[in-house]
Amino acid sequence: MSTKLCLTLTAPTIRQNLEIVERYRKFIDIAELRADYLDTSEYPYIRVFPEMAGLPCILTVRRQTDGGNFAGGESARTVLFARGLAFADTDPRKNFSYVDLEQDFQISSIEEVVRGFGIKIIRSLHNMDGVETNLAATIRQMRRGKDEIAKIAFMAKHLSDVTRLFRETKACRDEEYTLIAMGPFGLPSRILAPLLGSCIAYCSVPDNDPTLTGTRRPNVIGQIDPVTLNEIYNFRMLEPDTEIFGITGYPMEATSSPEIHNRGYAAHKRNAVYIPVRSETIEEALEFAGELGIRGLSVTHPFKEKVLPELAEISAETAEIGACNTILRRSDGWAGYNTDISGFTRAILEFTGEKDLRHKNVAIIGAGGAAKAIALAVRRLRGKACVFNRTEKKAKDLAHLHHFKWAPLERASLPLLKKYSDLIIQTTNVGMVPDTGKDPLDFYSFTGHEAVYDIIYAPWKTKLLQRAEAAGCRICNGFTMLRDQAYDQYQLFTGEPYDREPGRREKAGGVLRN
Repeated sequence: MSTKLCLTLTAPTIRQNLEIVERYRKFIDIAELRADYLDTSEYPYIRVFPEMAGLPCILTVRRQTDGGNFAGGESARTVLFARGLAFADTDPRKNFSYVDLEQDFQISSIEEVVRGFGIKIIRSLHNMDGVETNLAATIRQMRRGKDEIAKIAFMAKHLSDVTRLFRETKACRDEEYTLIAMGPFGLPSRILAPLLGSCIAYCSVPDNDPTLTGTRRPNVIGQIDPVTLNEIYNFRMLEPDTEIFGITGYPMEATSSPEIHNRGYAAHKRNAVYIPVRSETIEEALEFAGELGIRGLSVTHPFKEKVLPELAEISAETAEIGACNTILRRSDGWAGYNTDISGFTRAILEFTGEKDLRHKNVAIIGAGGAAKAIALAVRRLRGKACVFNRTEKKAKDLAHLHHFKWAPLERASLPLLKKYSDLIIQTTNVGMVPDTGKDPLDFYSFTGHEAVYDIIYAPWKTKLLQRAEAAGCRICNGFTMLRDQAYDQYQLFTGEPYDREPGRREKAGGVLRN
């Protein structure tokens, strides 16, 4: 049975919810009317919503204690259910197809009406304390009949909770269920719902939807919209044989890697998907990858160095740099590679318009995993460089490896920073979403003669780049590096080159010139 995609509707009026359904109709199979978010004046029109929507609908009235918005008592909630389900029509298309009732709901009259008209019950449980200890037993206990779907939503506090969810579902395949790991760690459970065996996958209206501007919305972290699920993750094509790849890091608030990789799979008609895997530790990320059979992972901050002890094999460049941004599953374990070097090299030459950096004095800001790859690339391009970092030992170690200068990242180093300011390369995560107000060079005043490359691409212009641009500098964000290193990762993952069709959005890059 294929997984149906359900859009949760939380607008305050029936009219607004119908507008939303129409806007996203081609992406969804079901609409869930969250009556707990409706204005009370809209209650009389709940009953006619399914006919007006023109697709299967779920009626839900979620209590505040279960994360919903209904503040009234159980009697008032029962009346609201009755309003939506009363006078059921012989034409099932005019009725709600599903009703969501919590596992402790005990109003038999409502359930009799529901079953009498062939409306399917979704028996739900919301647990903010983590995944159930025995998922299969819990699902069997929740379902009061074979016609019911058990829905369990729990708050994933760590990626290991999501790993456990996927592991425990292997014992549940004979049941009808929907399983959701809530929160930012739980996003894979929403994207991979078809592989998880869920009957229904829930998605939310995009944050920028005009209909919901100024309205009260549920505070659900880790949700995903139907456009992204279909256009980026190819949701309707996911199946048990789909190859899984991904990117792992922390906190990883924003990444464009899935868009680039998944477009590559679509262009080659490859049965594969690339997903974000947020993890607090590299060990948890690898455990998750092992459970799902993930074939390869892009590795980002802060794991580029921490992943090295976990690898059975590393490339020569990875060993030379001491940092890894790509791992690929082999029969004997994980093999590590680094595509940051090649990606940065192409990106920086595109930005400078030069064949090398031999006439450039380069300031490298930072000494972490990305800086290690960039320093090697700068050396190979024959640039003269100085490494600036707040931890002096890391700056010194990286600089000595490539025969560069080094200095602490502080105001006292201004004379040296000015000397190496032909090209300033910012490699830290300072200024990245969500801390966009920060600037690693807040003590430096640009003259307009510098070229500034910031490897951050979210936001598109960091505070650093904004200041540099205002002073007349040529600037570039890190999307070009992300794009070019992703092309090389794609080839490592699939064994075939990325299809770089002209006009694709990722081809546009991140060069920002004044």
